[in-house]
Amino acid sequence: MSAQPISLKATGRARRRLLVNKVAESSSVLAAGAAIAVLAIVVWSVGSRGIGAINLGFFTKNPPLFGEPGGGIAPAIIGTLLLVVIATAFALPTGVLTALYVSEFAPRHFAQQIRLWLDVLNGFPSIVIGVFVYALCVKVKLPVLGIGRHQSAIAGGFALAVIMLPLVARSTMEVLALVPNHLREASLALGVSKWQTVLRVVLPTSLGGILTGTTLAVARAAGETAPLLFTCAIAAQVVVWNPTHSMLSMPLLIFEYSESADPTQHQQAWATAFVLILFVLVTSLTSRLLLERSRRKLGLQQ
Repeated sequence: MSAQPISLKATGRARRRLLVNKVAESSSVLAAGAAIAVLAIVVWSVGSRGIGAINLGFFTKNPPLFGEPGGGIAPAIIGTLLLVVIATAFALPTGVLTALYVSEFAPRHFAQQIRLWLDVLNGFPSIVIGVFVYALCVKVKLPVLGIGRHQSAIAGGFALAVIMLPLVARSTMEVLALVPNHLREASLALGVSKWQTVLRVVLPTSLGGILTGTTLAVARAAGETAPLLFTCAIAAQVVVWNPTHSMLSMPLLIFEYSESADPTQHQQAWATAFVLILFVLVTSLTSRLLLERSRRKLGLQQ
């Protein structure tokens, strides 16, 4: 009697499981495609409306007067860069030191509480942060570092720093958790103190991941408008380098131009939005590359 041939065709329950698996995979692919399509539509829609206003003068000239053609957004570009630099100067050291304390020194229960409150701060509406910084740095009786009684770039940068802080701290904590413990143990076994181990071994190893979190935080802060409405919105239409004075920024310029009756300013608002989108995309891609490099480095060390 000849043996029955073995069939590799799925039947019954196995067939249903394969069908469900294919449906789940197809749904995931469609969802990813939809997300990419939405991004492409937004970039194309903004770019097609603003590309006509983009030229060399758009990046080098001051905003035009009402009804005049041409002009540019040079004050807004400079203002955005200065605000981001000030915010990074506040948020980066504070966030990294907070992450180092939580990951390396803090008791476990206390570290959990700090992580919780950082997550809560990350979920705060940006307009609430703007009102808080306005009351703290703008609406004060005595000027502090030249930021009292009036809006300034320092106050705006501080508001953006509050938004960046939980992003920098939490991303740094995640990277520090990836540093192999045998590096710490080897350093301590050689008689190196705890803080020197953190400073000379742990921190350099996780530098790429720290830069990744910082660039992501910068990308978010650069597009914030609500905090700047209270802290750095009343500014002249010229390039300002003094951080104790208020200055233009690209998000605020988009907000103002979008409500203008001048069609030229409408087009420049679209162009400014397109430039801001490109900045966020480039920053996000840069952070992704830094993250992959950091992961490969940590993977080789493990």
